[in-house]
Amino acid sequence: MTYKIQNYHEYYGDLIEDIDRCDIYFLLFQANLLRRKNKSDKIELCAIINAKSGFCPEDCKFCAQSSRYSTGAPVYPLIEKNIIIEKALEAKKHRVKRFSVVISGKKPQKEELKKIASYVEDIRKAGIHPCASLGLLDYDELCYLRDKGLERLHCNIETSEKFFSQICTTHKFSDKVKTLENAKKAGISVCSGGILGMGESWTDRVDMAYFLKKSDIDSIPINFLTPVEGTPLGNKKPLDPMEALRVIALFRLILPDKDIRICGGRPLLGEFASWIFIAGANALMTGNYLTTRGRHYSDDLKFIEVHGLKVDDLVS
Repeated sequence: MTYKIQNYHEYYGDLIEDIDRCDIYFLLFQANLLRRKNKSDKIELCAIINAKSGFCPEDCKFCAQSSRYSTGAPVYPLIEKNIIIEKALEAKKHRVKRFSVVISGKKPQKEELKKIASYVEDIRKAGIHPCASLGLLDYDELCYLRDKGLERLHCNIETSEKFFSQICTTHKFSDKVKTLENAKKAGISVCSGGILGMGESWTDRVDMAYFLKKSDIDSIPINFLTPVEGTPLGNKKPLDPMEALRVIALFRLILPDKDIRICGGRPLLGEFASWIFIAGANALMTGNYLTTRGRHYSDDLKFIEVHGLKVDDLVS
């Protein structure tokens, strides 16, 4: 692999340059040092609700909710507020700091946006930090949500700019970037990362991490591809656990002071799941994911405790 490191500490630059072949234990040691230096021993939890499932006209090759693929994923319209708030309160009870309303599709319709704004208001009133993942939004829409109490927008760039067209053709990498810029302009915190293991190279991963660094993204969700039968990536071999740990360490080295959040695909780590913190992660998505089951809140609370770490929750 050849990738020229610029404007970064020479020592870590050399380590990043050799990320795919350097000694894994030395790499994890350095990543863990950076996590502890910048994030201490606190782990932040977030949770989501799949508030609208299926119907999506986009062709993202990994997605179970695309209407172009036959995956058997649930299909339903925007769910009612009482269900949203019930789930948010359940998450809060289990020390979850942030709760996100997630919908499928390119963006919400006007009436859907109004409903989601009311969900955001009530989530905030319930005493939990409201987030949302709503597709490609413009500046005015984001200002509207901000005024209703939205604190953080999630919009994954998914992969590097160079590799993006291999994953999606119905919208562009620049469309994602514009949404991130709109959110930052509106004064909303941004959560953006992607899915690793879709066939991208290590250079793509480095490019992706440096883009997020340059964009000053607050929270970096790292997902590992869970192949879904019926999608174009349905037969893709999942990442080896050690490669997944190298990915986490890479993002910690390049983004030392940001939240590195491990989300979908955690089960592929198997017996090495507990190494995510040593690799540099300081945040987790807990509970269920969009179309797949995750870990129960209580299991993740115990998972954090047995590793001598603390939950960074609403009262800590």
